[in-house]
Amino acid sequence: MLYLLHQLLDINIFQYITVRAGISFFTAFILTLLLIPKYITWAKAKKANQPIYKYAPDSHQVKSTTPTMGGIVFLASTLLASLLTIKYNNFYAMGAILTIVLFALIGIKDDMSKIFHQKNEAGLSSRAKFLMQVGMSLIIGLYLYFGNFMTELYIPFYKHPLFDMHILAIVFWIMVFVSTSNAVNLTDGLDGLATVPSIFSIMSLSVFVYIMGHAILSDYLLVPNIKGIGEVTIVATALVGSLIGFLWHNCHPAEIFMGDSGSLSLGGFIAYMAIITKNEILLLLIGFVFVMETVSVILQVGSYKARKKRVFRMAPIHHHFELKGWAENKIIVRFWIIALITNILALITLKIR
Repeated sequence: MLYLLHQLLDINIFQYITVRAGISFFTAFILTLLLIPKYITWAKAKKANQPIYKYAPDSHQVKSTTPTMGGIVFLASTLLASLLTIKYNNFYAMGAILTIVLFALIGIKDDMSKIFHQKNEAGLSSRAKFLMQVGMSLIIGLYLYFGNFMTELYIPFYKHPLFDMHILAIVFWIMVFVSTSNAVNLTDGLDGLATVPSIFSIMSLSVFVYIMGHAILSDYLLVPNIKGIGEVTIVATALVGSLIGFLWHNCHPAEIFMGDSGSLSLGGFIAYMAIITKNEILLLLIGFVFVMETVSVILQVGSYKARKKRVFRMAPIHHHFELKGWAENKIIVRFWIIALITNILALITLKIR
């Protein structure tokens, strides 16, 4: 809408991505900050609270009255702020909007089932959730592929593509979408634990998006120049702004949880940004906290099935530290520190090619 004002009224300042990104950030931040208290009041009245997983540490039972599905608020703020500021004819920005909506739908379905039955186990089955994630990922993969998006595979520290995946890129992208959305979902187990690493990941990927959309900067840093991709920066800053507004109420002790509607959509969006910036492999470092949480679950399940022994006291790994006696806030802040350091390392790779 703001870009249309630039075209119709010749307001030159609205043509710049940086200006519209700043506007989207503050719009989403303010909207979320204003709407979350109203949503909390409504959710408490409707008893839309988070059922606690029966195998979670006993200390989590006090959170059973905390409202959930806060993700729909910060995602709605993100979408509104984005639609106010992006170019509607931009292929990549509209793909970002599509990703947020599709993965949010899975989360909303899962959250609603849990709330309605007041049982964590009443949500989508693992199989159903997986199939829905694959289906939504396939839609976005086809959108990119038939939109003539590049299908080459890149790795960190090397300026040339390794090879062209052609149509198999869709399969690879589906794997990235499903694994990342599940990883963020697994991490969302403590107050603010998934929120801040998501902010760091989106901010890091926004740097890549902006540079790759800039002809001079991309040439200087030896990364692919993808025309029009810079517009996704605006959607990313809107999401960061809304997440910071959400964190105001989600930090320990949390007044609200994001639910699967938030975590699955965040994971999907992070995966989308990694794919369009050709950083699918670097995502292992950018989203290191999410990777760490996922690997801990894989090791725990694999070890128990193979040896009938557990590697950790409980998985995901943040529960392991809880059972070791670490205070919840200490676990959260230390994981944030790890996320910050790994994202700084990921940004350093920009200059090493």
